[in-house]
Amino acid sequence: MEPAVSRQLKALFHNHTKEADKMSMTMTQKILAAHAGLDSVQAGQLILADLDLVLGNDITSPVAIKEFAKLGMDSVFDKNKITMIMDHFAPNKDIKAAEQCKMCRDFCGEKDITHFYDVGEMGIEHALIPEKGLATAGDLVIGADSHTCTYGALGAFSTGVGSTDMACGMASGKAWFKVPAAMKIELTGSLRKYVSGKDVILHIIGRTGVDGALYRSMEFTGDGLASLSMADRLCIANMAIEAGAKNGIFEVDEITLAYLKEHGAAEPKVYKADADAVYEEVLTVDLSQIEPTVAFPHLPENARTFGEIGDIKINQVVIGSCTNGRLEDLIAAAEIFKGRKVAKGVRAIIIPATQKIYLDAMEIGLLKTFIESGAVVSTPTCGPCLGGHMGILAAGERAVTTTNRNFVGRMGHVDSEVYLASPATAAACAVTGKITSPWEVMGV
Repeated sequence: MEPAVSRQLKALFHNHTKEADKMSMTMTQKILAAHAGLDSVQAGQLILADLDLVLGNDITSPVAIKEFAKLGMDSVFDKNKITMIMDHFAPNKDIKAAEQCKMCRDFCGEKDITHFYDVGEMGIEHALIPEKGLATAGDLVIGADSHTCTYGALGAFSTGVGSTDMACGMASGKAWFKVPAAMKIELTGSLRKYVSGKDVILHIIGRTGVDGALYRSMEFTGDGLASLSMADRLCIANMAIEAGAKNGIFEVDEITLAYLKEHGAAEPKVYKADADAVYEEVLTVDLSQIEPTVAFPHLPENARTFGEIGDIKINQVVIGSCTNGRLEDLIAAAEIFKGRKVAKGVRAIIIPATQKIYLDAMEIGLLKTFIESGAVVSTPTCGPCLGGHMGILAAGERAVTTTNRNFVGRMGHVDSEVYLASPATAAACAVTGKITSPWEVMGV
């Protein structure tokens, strides 16, 4: 039976929904309306919506598990719609990490959670979920991790929440949302060689700033979509949060549908924005004009192209993460590494995002290329991205990394520096020992 407080809150906001009737909606607003059982919604409206997937990892899930226990619930709302993935400090780096994972392992065993992924099966969560087909177009996904917005690449509404919201979601299968206003990103043209989705999103954040899309839905559309692979789209959606967005979402096309089918996702529900949907801002991006881009410390908005970059020596390169650890990313990096050596004094760390990506990379010879060049290859893990393990920086060191954040102390000492770049650019930096364009290394 639905709790009385939920019925009262629904009644309280019911009148607001009448004002939204017959209004035009964006992709995000249509998904939220459908999951709230409403004909339409509008920006700023509070709704209670049904969830298709609730996600946690080894850092955030233990807090949610403790909050879940306080609710006095015996079981979760649906054992097939909850997933916990051990990826941030796994394989366990210390006793605390081991205890965190054990708590998740025990909870998922007790509640008979279908989709629990530990060492040997796990991968970086935001790469593993699309790969496993656990999210599809039209879904509503919450995750106790800020980069849960990744699944917008599949045409889903997905957003990060706190661990308490995760606990309530596991118990009830519902969550409250304030419907976001929208920002339309109109993509035109096609990407040039050695330019990828990472360069696109760094360019966009450089234009908008880290709060330019604050609590908005960033909705990607336009003819330029045809030139973006799913790896490009997953990367771009992943970093929507770095512009302050509530979510990023891509218009579903044949590329999306083919990916969903290949990965065994559930039947997609495709929502297309109305022609007269309201956007607070429209940004046009000509993909053919995007250049290899690097975000300087200590914000992703500090985006620069190589006409603005001087001679900056580096100590480490990391290629991986939920942003850029997919097979396509590793192929791009391997093309730069092939026949070249990592510069003396540089540590190059390659982290495939999932076990499948690791295996595929091995079978097509990428791991051989990396190792022969002088790089090391890690098991799938978030690792150094959040200053976890497998590549922590000392004071005064600089790293070029394909991760998504370069805040002060993000990958180690507060006096270290993190530069964000694409896999191709990161690989170019590794072989030259300084911040270098892949165009320069490859003679483009």
